[in-house]
Amino acid sequence: MTVTDRHATASQSDLVDEIRSWLADNWDPDLTVAEWWERLGLAGWSHPSLPTNAYGRDLSRSDANLVAKEIAAHGALGAPGGLGLLLAAPTIATHGTQEQIDTFVRDIVTGQRAWCQLFSEPGAGSDLAGLSARAELDGDEWVVNGQKVWTSLGQSADMGMLIARTAPDAPKHQGITWFAIDMHQPGVDVRPLIELTGHAMFNEVFLTDARVPAGDNIGDVNNGWAVTNTTLMHERAGLGSGGGSAGGGVTPGTVADQLGRRVGDTIAAPTTRSRPNPAEARRKSMLQSYADQHAKTDDPLIRQDLARLHTLNEIGRFNTERSKAARAAGRDIPGMANIGKLSMSHIVRLTRDLGLQLAGPAGTLHAYDDAGRAALDEATGDPLLAMITFQALYAQAPPIYGGTDQIQRNIIAERVLGLPKEPGDNKHIPFSELPKNG
Repeated sequence: MTVTDRHATASQSDLVDEIRSWLADNWDPDLTVAEWWERLGLAGWSHPSLPTNAYGRDLSRSDANLVAKEIAAHGALGAPGGLGLLLAAPTIATHGTQEQIDTFVRDIVTGQRAWCQLFSEPGAGSDLAGLSARAELDGDEWVVNGQKVWTSLGQSADMGMLIARTAPDAPKHQGITWFAIDMHQPGVDVRPLIELTGHAMFNEVFLTDARVPAGDNIGDVNNGWAVTNTTLMHERAGLGSGGGSAGGGVTPGTVADQLGRRVGDTIAAPTTRSRPNPAEARRKSMLQSYADQHAKTDDPLIRQDLARLHTLNEIGRFNTERSKAARAAGRDIPGMANIGKLSMSHIVRLTRDLGLQLAGPAGTLHAYDDAGRAALDEATGDPLLAMITFQALYAQAPPIYGGTDQIQRNIIAERVLGLPKEPGDNKHIPFSELPKNG
C-alpha cells in the first residue's frame, strides 16, 4: 500500500465516522420527509460532491457514494433524487450567482422542488444547438414560446432547466440562454408520451407566452451553450455511472405530494418505480437469479453473456475510479463521460438480449400496468419475467436519451481524437439565416 493509498483509507475512515455520528444524532423516523431532507441537505449530505458554498462538502464521487451507502446502511432515507440533484444543482453551482445558489440549489438538496430538463425539441435533438424555442425580453421578464420533447419526468416537475434562443441573429451556438423556469404557470402545457413499456417517463412540453424573471438566467445571456455543456457533462457522467434516484421510492417536489409523509414509513414501505433505474438495468444479479431458477447456467452461451455483462460493469467501475484519481491529481480523462454513456447503452442492449434469451417464448408477454403485472405473475408464477420484458422494451431508450450513441462517437472523434469536424460553416452563420435544421 502506497502513502497515497494509506492517506485515502484514513480519510475515508474519518468520513465514515463523521457521517455515522451525524446520523446517530439526527435521524428520526418520526420526522416528515421534508424535515428530514432539510436536515440532510443543509448539513451537506444530500449532494456532498457540490462545493461548500452550494450546500455540499467538496467530496469526490466515490466518497459521495460512500456517504450514500452509509445513509442506507443506517436505515435512513437517502437524498432526494431526480434531475435536480443530478443536473440542475451542479450546473447552477458552477455558473450561478450565490443568490441563485441559495434560491435554487437549497430547494433541490432539501427536496422542496423537483426539476425537469427542457432541452430537446422536435427539430433539435442530436443538433441541440439548432433549437428554435425563443425567449424575448419584456420589461423585467422573458416571454418564452416553443415546444420541447422527451422531457423526463416533466409531469412531476416544479422547475425546468430551459434553453431558449435569445439572439436569433447570432450564430446558433452564441444566441442561447439557460433559464430556470417555473413549471406551474398557465403557459406551460405538459403532455405525457406513453412508451412501449406502458409507462410515461417522457413528455412533450408546449410553452406559450410562459414567463421567466429576468434574473433567472443561469450564466450570462447568450452564453447558454457553455452552461448547457456543463449540464450535458453531468448527465453523461451520471448515466455512465448508473446514477439513479437516491431517495428510493420517495419523489421530491410539490407535485408528488410526499413531503408531508412520516419519513420512517417511507423506509418500511415497498418501493414501486415508475421508471427503470439505470444502475439496476445493468446489474447481473436479476438475470443470474433467473438463469439459476430455470436451470440455464450450464448453457455455455448463457454463461458467456453473463460473464460479458459482469466484465462490462467492472470496466465501468474501474473507469469511474480512474476518473476519480485523475480529478484528485488535477487532471482529466478526455471523453470519459461519453465513453461511459456508450458503455451504458451497450450494457442495456446486452441485458435485453440475454433476458429475452433466458425467457424464451414467455418473453413475448408483458404487463403494461400494475393490474396486468399481478395477473401475469399469477399466470406464470414468475415475478422476474415482468422485469425482463420491461427492460427489453425500455432498452431502446438509453442509446437515444442523454445524447445519442452517434453523437457520443462524434464528440470522441472530434474533441478527443482530433479528427476533422463535419464540413460546413454553420457555426458562423446567423441562426436566422440557416435553413431549417441547419
